[in-house]
Amino acid sequence: MARPRRIDKLLVQQAQLASTTATSVAALRRCQAVLLPALLGATLEQTAAALGVCRASVANLQQAFRREQAPNSPIPKRGGRRRSHLTLDEEKVFLKPWLEQAGSGTVVVVSPLRAALSQQLGQPVKPSVIYRLLARHGWRKVAPDTRHPKSQPEVQEAWKKNSRRSWQPC
Repeated sequence: MARPRRIDKLLVQQAQLASTTATSVAALRRCQAVLLPALLGATLEQTAAALGVCRASVANLQQAFRREQAPNSPIPKRGGRRRSHLTLDEEKVFLKPWLEQAGSGTVVVVSPLRAALSQQLGQPVKPSVIYRLLARHGWRKVAPDTRHPKSQPEVQEAWKKNSRRSWQPC
């Protein structure tokens, strides 16, 4: 058998007060999701049947009521970078010397960057971590140009037209 839910008495008082001044069905439903289990000892299934919602919605309604009553409480919300090695500001500080090096015209190689990050973190880091870090901060892989900057297309075309063929078709 599941353990009974313990609901704070202050929260029950707030729910009773809020239920008398509720102006919408959603607000009343949030209050009832707290009051029914607390005052009547109803289970989540019984509360869900009384409110006309599914079992999981009762817990969501209770949580919404708690957030509504204490908007500044430190209730963690989903989202964010939960598995990050560094914060975004720490990443910017880490990349600053490499940015200065790249600004001077030097090509930044991933392997020394990876070694520096693993030394700072104190654990090995895979190359994909570095590539994602660089992409996150707007860095891109510089590809070589498709043509030489000093090439002369007119001279190349003239050579193609006037040169002897080194091979003959069959």
